[in-house]
Amino acid sequence: MLKQKPHIEFTKISSDKNWHTPTGYPSGIKQQILASDIDEIKKTGSRSRLLKFDPGVYTTEQFIHDHWEEVYLVTGDLIVGNDKNGSGGKQFKGSTYACRPPGVYHGPFKSENGCILFELHYYKNTKEF
Repeated sequence: MLKQKPHIEFTKISSDKNWHTPTGYPSGIKQQILASDIDEIKKTGSRSRLLKFDPGVYTTEQFIHDHWEEVYLVTGDLIVGNDKNGSGGKQFKGSTYACRPPGVYHGPFKSENGCILFELHYYKNTKEF
């Protein structure tokens, strides 16, 4: 039987609990998984999460993955395309959106003042209702 995302009615999201640093990310970047049935081995399912950058935190390498990704910058600022020292790139501020198909390189990323992103990750073969 396939794992399915849970049915969740409106639930208060904690600003300080249930956050953890994803594998391979700097310690100042944390995620809170909202709902997930993603299986990255079978290439099925989807995940919704919040991603939080502390002020001044940055990544040094581009990212690439095999699933779709939609990102909404809820609050704060996000710099895209900084170098390995955190310099340069293009800054975006709250209420901006990106949609990336599988196989697209993106990043590195930095936030000068901190930010919160809402992200959807999904495989194309995810069943529609």
